[in-house]
Amino acid sequence: MLKRIQIQHLTLGMYLHEFCGSWMEHPFWKAKFLLKDPKDLARIQATAIHECWIDTAKGLDVAVGTTSESREEVDARIETNFSRLEDLPPLEVTLPVPQPPVRDRRPTDMDSELKIAAAICVQSKTAVVSMFNEARMGRAVDSASAVGLVEEIADSVARNPGALISLARLKTADDYTYMHSVAVCALMVALGRQLKLNDEQTRLAGLAGLLHDLGKAAIPLSVLNKPGKLTDAEFVVVRSHPVEGYHMLKAGGKVPDAVLDACLHHHEKIDGSGYPDKLKGESISVIARMTAICDVYDAITSDRPYKRGWDPSESLRRMAEWTTDHFDARFFQAFVKSIGIYPVGSLVRLTSGRIGVVTEQVPTALTTPRVKVFFSTKSDLRIPAELVDLAAPGCNEKIVAREDPDKWRFPDLAELWSGFADKPW
Repeated sequence: MLKRIQIQHLTLGMYLHEFCGSWMEHPFWKAKFLLKDPKDLARIQATAIHECWIDTAKGLDVAVGTTSESREEVDARIETNFSRLEDLPPLEVTLPVPQPPVRDRRPTDMDSELKIAAAICVQSKTAVVSMFNEARMGRAVDSASAVGLVEEIADSVARNPGALISLARLKTADDYTYMHSVAVCALMVALGRQLKLNDEQTRLAGLAGLLHDLGKAAIPLSVLNKPGKLTDAEFVVVRSHPVEGYHMLKAGGKVPDAVLDACLHHHEKIDGSGYPDKLKGESISVIARMTAICDVYDAITSDRPYKRGWDPSESLRRMAEWTTDHFDARFFQAFVKSIGIYPVGSLVRLTSGRIGVVTEQVPTALTTPRVKVFFSTKSDLRIPAELVDLAAPGCNEKIVAREDPDKWRFPDLAELWSGFADKPW
């Protein structure tokens, strides 16, 4: 029997069925579990959650006399309240009372959204780490719990696409596996919006991005994080992760077929040379073709145990070279439109000889982003940072070349565009 109780009445031995609040308000990836650890109880009581549901069929009941409501009682109360609405007199309001939207997706400036995105990244990494740990211990992954995380990421991308997508790229080799899932989720949402998918389809794409690499939980960390070249045997193990992830998600149940397919087939290639099933062309599902693009882009722009990430704009250039063999050309074109020809973080040279880093896209113009210039090639010196809007009327500057960050080795390149001296998670 399900009962709704106050958090202060929660005790060890109770089976926690659900928190009454947003996933952002508590540190637990999975809500359904038997409460056995005093540390878990203390963590719950320290959160902003005030109530929860317990299942008395799987754990202890509340003490006699403790206030609680059954699921039936709560449902009946809500139905009663709804039925009384017609009998209530009209509400008299003397001042307008604006109601916030169900999802806050109003456009924001880059600086504001970067701060929000940083908080989402912190929460997301915690959630994904927990999800991978559960998978490593052989527990079924509760994919339904990921929906709230996908919603938060989708909201941020809707408000300002460049913020979270770019911030999630600032991962180290140690947290690559986890933040890669977050980054691919955000990229899938952005691509879905560019492809004019409806909200439900876009959420599905985001969920596929979040869960596509779960099979890496089955790979030994010594292999997954190996700094050198993999042996043939190790490479076979790594290539097993799509099938492993598919079986993990399938065992958990309630995972949409499209998400299962993206997990299994995100390493297939248009020319049929991918794995595990060597699918070719349109025999690869739409969502798997989308995931293949987003997965590769984040992988090659991120620092890995064995290599430094490529510059974002250079990565797109290289991916364009592989399109006929590797990617669906139409989806790749849409992907470039979703993040820009010169994505945030790209190092570029302007006509004046100044070097700068792209800080924000201009939605109506792919080749004229906003650039923060900070170095003069003419004097070979750092100069005071200046934000240049290449799309502004009268602006005589334009991008004439991509620059290789490894050549210049500016130590504060990420801080220049993100505002963060170090990654926030």
